[in-house]
Amino acid sequence: MNVPLLDLVAQYRSIADEVVPAVMRVIERQTFIMGPEVAELERALAELCHARHAIACASGTDALLLPLKALDLSPGDEVIAPAFTFFATAGAIHNAGGTPVFADIDPGTYNADPAAIEAAITPRTRGIVVVHLFGQMAAMERVMAIAGRHGLAVIEDAAQSIGARRRIGDEWRVAGELGRAGTLSFFPSKNLGAWGDGGMMLTQDDALAARLGKLRLHGGAKQYHHEEVGFNSRLDTLQAAVLLAKLPHLAGWSAARRERAARYDQLLAPIHGICTPKVDPANEHIFHQYTVRAERRDALLRHLRARGIGCAVYYPLGLHLQPCFADLGYRPGALPETEAASREVLSLPIYPELAPAAQDAVVAAIREFYA
Repeated sequence: MNVPLLDLVAQYRSIADEVVPAVMRVIERQTFIMGPEVAELERALAELCHARHAIACASGTDALLLPLKALDLSPGDEVIAPAFTFFATAGAIHNAGGTPVFADIDPGTYNADPAAIEAAITPRTRGIVVVHLFGQMAAMERVMAIAGRHGLAVIEDAAQSIGARRRIGDEWRVAGELGRAGTLSFFPSKNLGAWGDGGMMLTQDDALAARLGKLRLHGGAKQYHHEEVGFNSRLDTLQAAVLLAKLPHLAGWSAARRERAARYDQLLAPIHGICTPKVDPANEHIFHQYTVRAERRDALLRHLRARGIGCAVYYPLGLHLQPCFADLGYRPGALPETEAASREVLSLPIYPELAPAAQDAVVAAIREFYA
């Protein structure tokens, strides 16, 4: 049985009657730039993410870049980020004028280790980018305490964790809610994916929200009047319409992902050589990825692909060892947990439409390999 890593066609077929008319309404109106669906989506996601403001932009990368630009970084200013994440996290720091400083990860959740973050702080540190990786939140209560002690801004990269929650004290807090800014991505493979690119910035700060709104529109709130040099980073109305049509399904999709993750946990538990994902007890995971640790990972990957099972390595090389950051001076062995994860992780198919028979095929192929 062929099992894709992600089946967006199955998702489309289940909601075509809702999404296609929403897109056609935009086409018939011909309001492709900053149409009313953009503001409606901003309101809906501000409510979902417990934020005073949500500001749509062109991509998840821009959603990181613009809040970092708003830190007004000077040459030599440092921003700490985990080394085990997608490149955009560090690329945005660099493109905003800062120097990325990489922290190692907790080996269970793959999120940045708060102790490693604090150890990386220097007099030049201006901020911390926290990534909520694979669908579960980092230990924000610890990160915010560290940031408070050192007077640092925190930006939450929630590109993979829309709607994920963490119980802090007696309250559920949502990914993107607690930092100076939070960021979302609507890349098509995300749990809430557009039919193209898109992103969203979240903040509780009125002044920052106003500035981010200007930065996405060439630096001005009024057409042809520019308080600063900004960017062309608008979310297309067509993408907003797609996302609004999908949004009512998000909670159900996230629950379905958790159900499939729990079934994987049960089926994979007896197989020696596989370590299933660790979920922090304080977290409600949305399983953007179901990522295992595997002995002989690369051989297993080849075995699964040969049998038509979709799988992928997120991520095969830590950011601290990327060639473009060689001048930062990191060497192999500098961040051992990141490097171990890069050698061992493998993401298996997980999506709401994944049928039990397909999961059984995935597990059977893994069992065959380790037998």
